[in-house]
Amino acid sequence: MPQSFTKLWIHVIWATKNRQELIDYSIEKNLYDFIWQELTELGFPIRIINGMPDHVHVLFLQNPQKSITDIVKQIKGSSSHFINRGEFILEKFAWQTGFAAFSVSESQLDVVYNYIKNQKEHHLKKNTQDEFDGFIKRHGLEDK
Repeated sequence: MPQSFTKLWIHVIWATKNRQELIDYSIEKNLYDFIWQELTELGFPIRIINGMPDHVHVLFLQNPQKSITDIVKQIKGSSSHFINRGEFILEKFAWQTGFAAFSVSESQLDVVYNYIKNQKEHHLKKNTQDEFDGFIKRHGLEDK
């Protein structure tokens, strides 16, 4: 085959440092718009971004030119700098070191999209730690 083709949907989740609830309604749109713009400019088209005061979910198309680790590190760094530089909150804003990333098949795109879209309603029934533990178990990562 003379050409290379990729279409890899990635669902990434990362949390604020110490899971502090720093992403309130007053900064949420600014933060999500910034992340959307950054990822798009870097060649990672976004399908949806949403989250809670202590974490973010992003569904995007992977660009094969960069690793997921590199892009998440870059986005977390630039977005925390954006929040701190803009003085949106009184405290210093920072993300936790790690993240979770999962591939999403075309057949599950709508399911994952709706899951991310409805984060606020979803978290009325399940806290962040239970959500994370569920992802780890569902993807067979408990013993890693």
